[in-house]
Amino acid sequence: MDVLIVKGLKKVFGEGELAVTALADIDFSVKKGELMALLGPSGSGKTTLLLCISLILEPTTGYIVINGHEIYKDGWTDVDMRRFRRENIGFIFQSHNLIPFLTATDNVALVMTLNGVSDREARRRSHELLDYLEIGHRADALPALLSGGEQQRVAIARALANEPVLILADEPTAALDTDRGRKVMALLKKIAGERNSAVITVTHDHRMIEGFDTVCELSDGRFVKKPL
Repeated sequence: MDVLIVKGLKKVFGEGELAVTALADIDFSVKKGELMALLGPSGSGKTTLLLCISLILEPTTGYIVINGHEIYKDGWTDVDMRRFRRENIGFIFQSHNLIPFLTATDNVALVMTLNGVSDREARRRSHELLDYLEIGHRADALPALLSGGEQQRVAIARALANEPVLILADEPTAALDTDRGRKVMALLKKIAGERNSAVITVTHDHRMIEGFDTVCELSDGRFVKKPL
């Protein structure tokens, strides 16, 4: 089953002579359990595409379907965007963006309580996720006391908290050394396989994509599927 379908997606910034086309007629789909790498140089449109897919940035034209729901058809549909995003999409940022005064457990639990989960159940599931990502022993630590790799694992746990069908990761290894970066990518591969989520990872580092199902490249806003 296709978790994500994108057709004819275009994003233009500005108007008239100042118009810049960031994305031009993007077409692709991603299935359950599929791990896709999105490559491309700085300024190629990778982050713009991720922001459009995550319903944060409005495209100019095109078509987006997520988990069977038509989200965008040359304009947003009547779907409750905030709720839909919370329930269906997990986002992993380049910088972990953890709340500094909350423990690892509370950072993960927060997104569940926003979805109406009780505090007790949210904390229980937080511990379960942190254990799954092999960082349960740091559950009570504040972000400042965690290493870069540990912080990113907490961020991944937070992205998984509401059991999303689609996980988007924007340069999740950029702030990590090669070894820790590969471990994070291995975790994303594990998540795609074991939790049957579609995972799209933006990266500039070709060394990080070993074992990915699909590799695509953006160049000047255009989409090209690359051989594995």
